[in-house]
Amino acid sequence: MGTLYIVATPIGNLEDITLRALRILKEADLIAAEDTRKTRKLLSAYEIHTPLESYHRHSGPGKREQLLAQLRDRNVALVSDAGMPGISDPGQDLISAAVASGISVVPVPGPSAPVTALVVSGLPTDRFLYLGFLPRARSDRRRLLSSVARLPYSLVAFEAPHRLEAALADMQESLGDRPAAAGRELTKLHEEVVRGRISDLRAIFKERAPRGEFTLVVGPAEPQPEPETAQPPDLAGLARQLRAEGLRSKDAVRSLMEKTGAGRRDAYQAWLGSA
Repeated sequence: MGTLYIVATPIGNLEDITLRALRILKEADLIAAEDTRKTRKLLSAYEIHTPLESYHRHSGPGKREQLLAQLRDRNVALVSDAGMPGISDPGQDLISAAVASGISVVPVPGPSAPVTALVVSGLPTDRFLYLGFLPRARSDRRRLLSSVARLPYSLVAFEAPHRLEAALADMQESLGDRPAAAGRELTKLHEEVVRGRISDLRAIFKERAPRGEFTLVVGPAEPQPEPETAQPPDLAGLARQLRAEGLRSKDAVRSLMEKTGAGRRDAYQAWLGSA
């Protein structure tokens, strides 16, 4: 039985690939790539000549079954356009199918755009929620953002430049004007991280047109104050007050039950104790 290697590749700078990833790509019998053109550039840079096949979102079940068949006695390295395969890319289907078939699946970790953007954002990193690519439809996007608006996690999402303004507007409306960061062209020549409130980011990208792929990070919701809990009624104190007012036993017990919700027995015991 072969092994499916999940190999992380650079999200921009080709020097970010690990030594282990290079070795696996050289030793594998086959590389399954989301975009063979991009992967060929990487392989060429490191003089790797392993056979290459495409596996992308338009690859049907037949291509997946073909790769599973090869994994019976061959090692296959799965690579994405950039970053870790299986994160917002079609590699997830192949990975799930390999696991279900009992094929060994081995991660070869490395660059990841969501984590890269998160750690340079300056926002809390102890808990975060990755939203993937935000929905294109405004109603779907707002529905998603509203569903996570109260969570105490930093939020990380991908967005295309031509939808950036609409996405930021929906974020501000659904989440409030929180601290945020927009990472653009991360690890590439024109890398940029813009930080501020969501409104600040909107103003900046109104002044200049956004270019490149963006990873957005938004700070967590502010902690909500604990709701005040109702104090239990002071049965004994109220009984003493009623006795001081000169109420008869029967009337006092009835009043204690009405004002505190206490049962007759408890009300009567409180009345006796107030003497």
